[in-house]
Amino acid sequence: MVQQFNQPQKTRTALILFLKGSATPVVMYFDNPQAVYAELKQLMKSPTPVLVEKEPIGPIKKLCFVSTQIASVILQEETYA
Repeated sequence: MVQQFNQPQKTRTALILFLKGSATPVVMYFDNPQAVYAELKQLMKSPTPVLVEKEPIGPIKKLCFVSTQIASVILQEETYA
């Protein structure tokens, strides 16, 4: 018989960045991922290239890229234990 546990699920939001010319997306975690998402969406609309430097939480310590290289950016909510 399967025993069910009524433990609350923890969730976190990951920001996933797709860069032109890169085969795999970059997954980053921030304290406020919605603000970073809004900033990157705004940079995607700008026709002038801007050097972007981000310091996410987790295994990636620092990431630099040019704003014109952003193909797409998404937010993904994940559950974890």
